[in-house]
Amino acid sequence: MLLNTYSNTDFECGTDEAGRGCLAGPVTAAAVILPKTFYNELLNDSKQLSEKKRFILKDVITNGCICLASAHIWQEEIDTINILNASIKAMHNAISKLITKPTYIIVDGNKFKDYKNIMHKTIIKGDGKYLSIAAASVIAKTVRDDYMNVIHNEFPMYNWKQNKGYPTKEHRDAIKKYGITKYHRKSFRLLPEQLQLDL
Repeated sequence: MLLNTYSNTDFECGTDEAGRGCLAGPVTAAAVILPKTFYNELLNDSKQLSEKKRFILKDVITNGCICLASAHIWQEEIDTINILNASIKAMHNAISKLITKPTYIIVDGNKFKDYKNIMHKTIIKGDGKYLSIAAASVIAKTVRDDYMNVIHNEFPMYNWKQNKGYPTKEHRDAIKKYGITKYHRKSFRLLPEQLQLDL
């Protein structure tokens, strides 16, 4: 059973990102503040949920939260500042958009940078331990998936509607065949034999 709060403060915010390991598209973060009374037995780490359940939960979270926000960091900036810094920046940007100022921040993973002197705690596998981080993981994933579905229409040969930019065999085969797009992260190892890829 996922826990409601870590700090027991009034407006604890959970934050998480999606798309960190992708070859194309943004890294997307979400920040969510839930009321202390919030509970949903379906809510879990987004990676443990089917796409259908994630989109059902997106509505449940949106309707039941105190506030939430999301933010993208685009592939060009990922290539400039690296994926770890881009992930943290996306979380900061999402937190900055919250209507209610957080009293504490809990973060999925083990890396974060101070945000405006608000106390924070990094929690490894936090999206499977705390409801607000799980909620943030669902929002980040669904918001990013919606975006990848849109850009899929521009470049259907990569099948981003299905793989969402992750390094599947199909995605890598398409890179091999068609080269890369403006949405690909040029700093990533796009193919195992990267030296043969003409950038």
